[in-house]
Amino acid sequence: MTRLSTLPSTREQARRALLLIGAPASFRLVVEVHGALFDGDLTVNALVALLREEERIVPAGGAYTICPALQPDLTAARGLLTLSTWPVDGRVARPAVDRLAAIVRIAEFIAMRKAAGGAAATLLRRLADEVPGGPEAYAAHDPAALADAARAALAALPPAPLPAETVPRWQSLDERQRLFGLPRVPHQRGRA
Repeated sequence: MTRLSTLPSTREQARRALLLIGAPASFRLVVEVHGALFDGDLTVNALVALLREEERIVPAGGAYTICPALQPDLTAARGLLTLSTWPVDGRVARPAVDRLAAIVRIAEFIAMRKAAGGAAATLLRRLADEVPGGPEAYAAHDPAALADAARAALAALPPAPLPAETVPRWQSLDERQRLFGLPRVPHQRGRA
């Protein structure tokens, strides 16, 4: 007997969480955000399997793909996910910037929801530990205060622009490379 599920697919659950996060995110953060704020059964293992499946079947134009974030050299950033529909500068990982920007978006989203549950509070408490002054800002369980602290920490970071050649280089790649990054070249050791 087969069971019908009314839950969205793993792909749609990942997309929903990534849209809220708005920046390259770890598998764990995608799962935590989805679990705290949406209905579903998303797991890290399901995301790993989804990413492998997405790499095997490159969709025809227009469809979104869950794909790895990119390093500035356009290789895949291991352990970080993005959406193919994001511009390349939104897919290149800048960990400190991405993490704080995601915390701002997540905290603001929860602040707008009047009845955020215990899972959302647990998520915010964990995220507050990653923001300078975050635990103090979130001590009153005020998501807006945490968003403000993350925004202030984000503003204090030095600018991290992409190298000028990144976008033109990315545009010259084939579709698979744009989605999943360039292959890594192993380091060659020279003789001493």
